[in-house]
Amino acid sequence: MAFFQFKNIRVAGLACAVPVNEVKTESYKTLFGDEEVEKFMEMTGVRASRRTSTYQTCSDLGFRAARELLEKKGVNPGEIGALIFSSHSPDYRRPSTAFVLQYRLGIPKEAICYDISLGCSSLVVGMQTVASIMSTGDIKKALLFVGDTAGKSVYPGDRSSAMLFGEAGAVMLLEKTGNERDEIKALLRSDGSGFKYMIVPGGGYRNLHANEDVVMCEDGNERTLMNSFIQGTSVFTFTIFDVPRLIKDFWDRTGTTPVDYDCFAFHQANLYILKQIAKKTKIDIAKMPITLDRYGNTSGASAIVSLCDRYGHAGEHRTLKVMACGFGIGISLGATSFEVNTGDILPVYEDDGIYEEGLITNPNQLYEKK
Repeated sequence: MAFFQFKNIRVAGLACAVPVNEVKTESYKTLFGDEEVEKFMEMTGVRASRRTSTYQTCSDLGFRAARELLEKKGVNPGEIGALIFSSHSPDYRRPSTAFVLQYRLGIPKEAICYDISLGCSSLVVGMQTVASIMSTGDIKKALLFVGDTAGKSVYPGDRSSAMLFGEAGAVMLLEKTGNERDEIKALLRSDGSGFKYMIVPGGGYRNLHANEDVVMCEDGNERTLMNSFIQGTSVFTFTIFDVPRLIKDFWDRTGTTPVDYDCFAFHQANLYILKQIAKKTKIDIAKMPITLDRYGNTSGASAIVSLCDRYGHAGEHRTLKVMACGFGIGISLGATSFEVNTGDILPVYEDDGIYEEGLITNPNQLYEKK
């Protein structure tokens, strides 16, 4: 069992940003019809989402969130010893987006920076990775970036995905302390047999120049090999059975129950799934922030988006006991627990910024001007 416990490390801050562009789900009625869209909204709870512009990336949103968080916390970028970018939406195939963020934020060269290729579970696994680095080294402060721009890989006419995904970037500041009561616990699992359940088959090095012909798939949706495929039935079965089992195993391992937590910041897969998980685990759904209605399924950023949405405007300072859970593409799933002061949770920011220096549309731009 991949269970982890880290002492003397705390979550010192949370921030997120979403694109300015809002897409109302009902706007798809002209494409999919009234009945189809109404049924979708009832099942998923998604009534609006945010989408990036053509050249805006997840790291652009994460940069805005990090800049706000460092300023709010009074943290100098020179204090950051690790920067991890956990996402399926990198700026480039190579190099890692973490280096772009390091440069933009002014993080020192002495810091460790790299990417983790994960989607819906990126926060939980990312926290475990960063806490492990901090526990075994001399790093005092670290930044974890999560989020995706999943809408960019969806075929416009795909009824199963076009209305589902929202886009966001989020950041978590972790800090080493001298207090043993500051701790992070995590239980992680993986099931590679489901690697085809959620996949973009083309564009990687297995099929770099994939055929981009539009194909009518067996589920009645058109796609190309460069688009996202979701096997809905398989994903639904996984979330309804494996996720509740993971949550209960986490409680058994940590000696906790649902009443021990103030908030359940869970991946916003869809509303029906969240209700089923709450029912199977006896979680009070009032403690589970829902942001699907306004932001859609924001992948690995959704737990932080939910916390920022609910507590970012509170103006209070109290300790919040949080259980977070991420599950999806991989297949990967995990649960974690931590405490955070509500005063360290920033509101949801809107941003349409693009990193112009990182926009390379001609190879000659790569040559430095003398």
